[in-house]
Amino acid sequence: MNKLLVKSMLIFVLIHCFFGFSIKAQDGFIALTDITEFNNNLELSSKNTKTILCDFVQEKNMSMLTKKVISKGHFCYKKPGFIRWEYIDPYSYLIVFAKKKVFIKDNDSKKQYDAQSNKMFKEMGVMLFSFVQGNIPACEKDYVITYMENTNSYYVKLVTKTAKLKEMLTQVDLYFDKKDFSVSKIKMIETGGDYTLLEFINKKLNNDISDSVFSVK
Repeated sequence: MNKLLVKSMLIFVLIHCFFGFSIKAQDGFIALTDITEFNNNLELSSKNTKTILCDFVQEKNMSMLTKKVISKGHFCYKKPGFIRWEYIDPYSYLIVFAKKKVFIKDNDSKKQYDAQSNKMFKEMGVMLFSFVQGNIPACEKDYVITYMENTNSYYVKLVTKTAKLKEMLTQVDLYFDKKDFSVSKIKMIETGGDYTLLEFINKKLNNDISDSVFSVK
């Protein structure tokens, strides 16, 4: 369970293509001509977004299984430095980034980590907040980035180029809604071809959220 959660949380934003299909042919994506404008608009949208509330559906595809594994849960983000990622179906699992602390709760078991001293969580935090805060260029040291678009979405493909990340992921696909530049889907492709697809639904932006939401009891 921990390994699955870490892979899911390595990239956020909080992203859609089905493995083995051509995205351009399947969904009408073409190369984005003005990447600077896209990143500027994404950054502006992020600056104007103080909180995010949404549900998510996670689809896990593994070659060893004939059926897809479907999980559901809630995602919550609040500036500055708060993320709550909670699975509710078919199992209960919670991870919370609260500034410099990370909390993980698995049923009745609860663990706390220092995000600054734990290298894995520090890297996870940097990537998570880079995506949530609309700073895709900050990931260029770890990924080769390609930008595309169609009528309704922007598609950003990140191909892993560092050896350490390649041990877990070979590619991350991010999909942004053109209406508000919020992330709508994420696909994380692992070494060997297994992948996790996350779809974010029922999004609510800039609602009031108490800091107590990010406490773990």
